[in-house]
Amino acid sequence: MFAWFKMRTMQPYSAQNRSRNSAATTALSVTELNRQVKSLLESSFLTIHVEGELSNVVKASSGHWYFTLKDRDAQVRCAMFRNRNQYLKYKAKNGDKVVVRAKVSLYPGRGDYQLICDYMEESGVGSLQQAYEALKQKLQQQGLFDPAFKKPIPAHPQHLGIITSPTGAAVHDILTVLKRRFPSLPITLFPTTVQGADAAAQIADAIRLANHDGRCDVLIVGRGGGSLEDLWPFNEEIVAHSIFHSEIPIISAVGHEVDVSIADFVADLRAATPSAAAELISPDQQQLLRQLQQLQQRLTQAWMRSLQQRQQQLQWTRTRLRHPGDKLKEQAQKLDDLELRMQRAIRLQLERQKQQFNQWQQRYQRCSPLPHIAAGQQRKDELQHRLTTLMQGLLKQHKLQLSGLAATLNSVSPLATLDRGYAIVQDENGSVIQDIDHIVKDRSVETRLSNGRFRSTVTQIIKQ
Repeated sequence: MFAWFKMRTMQPYSAQNRSRNSAATTALSVTELNRQVKSLLESSFLTIHVEGELSNVVKASSGHWYFTLKDRDAQVRCAMFRNRNQYLKYKAKNGDKVVVRAKVSLYPGRGDYQLICDYMEESGVGSLQQAYEALKQKLQQQGLFDPAFKKPIPAHPQHLGIITSPTGAAVHDILTVLKRRFPSLPITLFPTTVQGADAAAQIADAIRLANHDGRCDVLIVGRGGGSLEDLWPFNEEIVAHSIFHSEIPIISAVGHEVDVSIADFVADLRAATPSAAAELISPDQQQLLRQLQQLQQRLTQAWMRSLQQRQQQLQWTRTRLRHPGDKLKEQAQKLDDLELRMQRAIRLQLERQKQQFNQWQQRYQRCSPLPHIAAGQQRKDELQHRLTTLMQGLLKQHKLQLSGLAATLNSVSPLATLDRGYAIVQDENGSVIQDIDHIVKDRSVETRLSNGRFRSTVTQIIKQ
């Protein structure tokens, strides 16, 4: 856009200047105009002192400082060249309140009025920085920064919510990282302004909307870099309380790594930049693939080991198979052991009852017999009755156990087998015949049944 400024010399209205050709007109170029304005400013203002708050401090590689000096209602651009700032003990930073000694000038390249500073000293903390520190102390006393209230960030999020400007660099950086690391992660953008007077309320509303929506299990709240004023919505109390009361874990990603906001202290996790936030919540798909392959290999190896163990266990179980006679002997031995334990228990119980009876008897003897004789006699009868009942109960219980074991023993007895219709064949020597080859024709054998035995002579041998 080109701007032309015209300066006209106005003459009295007369007959001599009614003609347009008689009007003298001159035009200045923008360069000449800026040169004249610069000269006018520098000649009109001598060295002055100006107090204000530092903002947008930039320290160029050349060593020059460029910054904005402001108060509540206005601001002015400033420059301080290397040959001046190198002698200062104070290092300029955003938010500081300073007094500068400067000359008024104009930068012709932009037409911007500016101050050329040759000295600077700190005069106090700026209003925004004061408000920042006051709110930080207030929220800390209220417990909003307490680590005990921090919610854990899910290691593998199922749905990500992003609260930022839809046209800012932050959302682009986050999506770029996620596309590279974990493109399958579902994302919902809750758009909001991140700068200006209405930004704080919109950010708080977006956090509440994300919680009401219920799809996301983690939120990234933030924006790209900027000045303290640009980042101020994230230093508002309404945003801090919205983050603190969010049921969904929140990662704060405001500005650059050097920027620290109130939202960073309240959030469940702080990321240096929006890109770093995306790195924190997105697992690397290549790493997951490698882990999956490792798990598959470990599962195969574990399955093979388990199969081998099962085979060894089966082989070992086969070697432990025992003859029923051995089991019968074991049960008989167990029966004897139970009988001995029952007898020991009865003797022990009798001994305890006898000791208790003796104790009571001694107590009766120490006391006068007249007032306690009736009660003592009743107590003795009661103890004797309990002793008899207990003995009878124990005997009955152990008899039942003995009967059960005897029935088990009888079920595996050879005589029980005969009762089911089987027979035992013996030769003349009384040996049991188990094979047809052991029978000799025309020899007598003895057959034993459940209720008797008989002898017979073998006349014919039939093999199957």
